[in-house]
Amino acid sequence: MSLMNPRRGDLIAALGESTATPYFIYRLRDAMLSSPTGRRILRDRPRITSRTVSMTHLRTLPPNCVGRAYASWLDREGVSPDTRDSVKYIDDEECAYVMQRYRESHDFYHALTGLPVMVEGEVALKAFEFANTLLPMTGLSLFAVTRLKKAERQRFWRTYLPWALDNGSRCKEVINVYWEEELERDVDDLRKELGIERPPDLRETRRTLKEQRRASKEKRERIGGLALD
Repeated sequence: MSLMNPRRGDLIAALGESTATPYFIYRLRDAMLSSPTGRRILRDRPRITSRTVSMTHLRTLPPNCVGRAYASWLDREGVSPDTRDSVKYIDDEECAYVMQRYRESHDFYHALTGLPVMVEGEVALKAFEFANTLLPMTGLSLFAVTRLKKAERQRFWRTYLPWALDNGSRCKEVINVYWEEELERDVDDLRKELGIERPPDLRETRRTLKEQRRASKEKRERIGGLALD
């Protein structure tokens, strides 16, 4: 069921842990060990929750700061930093933390890319994460594309999947971003450093298409009304 519904966080969490071992979580851990910043994260083991990150403060930051983008995205999508499940099925303590860090950083990836939490946005972000982290769960989550409507599937194959694979594979390892130290940084500057290009605004694309369909329907109804007269 988690393969078909990328918004079921509990099922995604269990799938992620069971498929990450033994190889993939060690690869991600090694990617952190190969980076000075990643090593500091492993040493400090910071957590991203409403207790460790002040949402009130983030909302006061300039609009284009990483922290403000993160807070605005959470507010717009109606989610919280506290929605991520704790790791239960990875025995190695350090690797368990790596999975927890990945999980708690997920909403920063949303804020960085602008992708919303609707299924279409989640599938696109999972494709980006798969190309960047190689965690099997992120790739398996792409089965949820079958839940999309025809037009959404076409948009995914033509626009968002190519964007995800290109950006995820060539940008720096996002697991090595020390988000707590980047909150007041310009988000465009961070994207540039990481090598990430924002995809087309999905919410705006859907809104524009919806308005076009409504206008087209109204036009047909007016023409039909004139024909009856």
